[in-house]
Amino acid sequence: MSDLILFWHRRDLRISDNKGLATAREKSSQVVGIFCLDPNILEKDDVAPARVTYMIGCLQELQKQYQKIGSQLLILQGEPSQAIPKLAKALEAKAVVWNSDVEPYAQNRDRQVLEGLEAENIAVETCWDQLLHSPEEIRTKSGNEPYKVYTPYWRSWSQKPKEKPINTFPKNPTGLTEKQLKIAKENGIIDLPTAQDLGFVWENELILEPGEDAAKNRLEEFCDRALLEYDEQRNFPGNDGTSQLSAALKFGVIGIRTVWEKTVEAMENSRSDEARNNIKAWQQELAWREFYQQAMYHFPELEKGPYRDPFKDFPWRNNEDHFHAWCEGKTGYPIVDAAMRQLNEIGWMHNRCRMIVANFLTKDLMINWQWGEKYFMQKLIDGDLSANNGGWQWSASSGMDPKPLRIFNPTTQTQKYDPEGEYIRQWVPELSSLDTEDLVTGKISSKDREACDYPEPIVDHKQQQKQFKSLYQDQKQAS
Repeated sequence: MSDLILFWHRRDLRISDNKGLATAREKSSQVVGIFCLDPNILEKDDVAPARVTYMIGCLQELQKQYQKIGSQLLILQGEPSQAIPKLAKALEAKAVVWNSDVEPYAQNRDRQVLEGLEAENIAVETCWDQLLHSPEEIRTKSGNEPYKVYTPYWRSWSQKPKEKPINTFPKNPTGLTEKQLKIAKENGIIDLPTAQDLGFVWENELILEPGEDAAKNRLEEFCDRALLEYDEQRNFPGNDGTSQLSAALKFGVIGIRTVWEKTVEAMENSRSDEARNNIKAWQQELAWREFYQQAMYHFPELEKGPYRDPFKDFPWRNNEDHFHAWCEGKTGYPIVDAAMRQLNEIGWMHNRCRMIVANFLTKDLMINWQWGEKYFMQKLIDGDLSANNGGWQWSASSGMDPKPLRIFNPTTQTQKYDPEGEYIRQWVPELSSLDTEDLVTGKISSKDREACDYPEPIVDHKQQQKQFKSLYQDQKQAS
């Protein structure tokens, strides 16, 4: 048997600060990366062209990184449970190593791959890499159970020491020999296809350049500038106040330990309570990411439906015309329409706006949150099951939430977070000439709406709010 170790990349498309890759290098000097284009993921009906385009770009950059260190990233296409054991057997690999995932499909897929490798007497080793703390690590002190509420989770999570970034390769590995490369090509290895080759067309610019170096540069830029004002600026969608690293974190193009270390450095160098509060606010957002992932790991049923009983048989109205108006950004509510058009055009939406449009879909239009959850996944460059599902269930009041009925007023949200109408004017340009007060209060006359070719509101917020509360109370009593 050779000393070859295969490292299976999934949500860790980087070389540096990669726990599984470091583990593989400890086992052998010959380490080769593999990535499997999985039809079970790519052929689903909720895959965003922007997301696939970004992923392929990240894989192109990762292949270059492997070449620089003297190894290779091999590309497979097909069922991982068959393709990976077949390749590993053909290459007489000593072991296959990968980093674990929280999602139900990934857990099941990994079990199948493990069984296939064990049947060939090929060793397997797995690590937790995409989280600062594995899902099993943070549990309630009283009942040793997973947390269902964020605030106590944060208190426990924040007190635990965090690992520092890992030096993945103290010494560079070697790659496949010519003979091994020939065997690999005979056993399923293909050239990396383009997103278009896979059937995904994204013609706009990506919000973040793909690859590890681009993500590191974005992190540096954010920490040098916006991080110190994060808590003050993050809710204003017209400002560049967020990190925009969500896609990089979704695909693991940057290590979470690397990200956390930058916040620690910023905290150590900060000279005011104000700066420290801003840094802590972003640290809390990183913890939200981990809270939602541990929730998906411990409660996989979240993927399929609501957590809270009153929503398990909720009488949603599900008006398809209203849903299409929401999707297209034609609801007559400027902040909602601006956000949806941003999503449709660039494959990303500001987090405050994600809450606004999700609340509007569920509480104003009374449409099942799962319709919106799926539409987001069909568009978002950073679409992630745990974060998207957690956010939608939070907005719909169907998830793990100590304050179950939360209703946003689109006008109030606009006045608070887009007071000059800058964000609305950017994404709903037909309204750009309107008076600011009319724009942000939503008091746009029918005459102006007609002149701008902008629709009347498709529902009345006050009436819908009353109806939703009534429906909710009925469901609550019945459940």
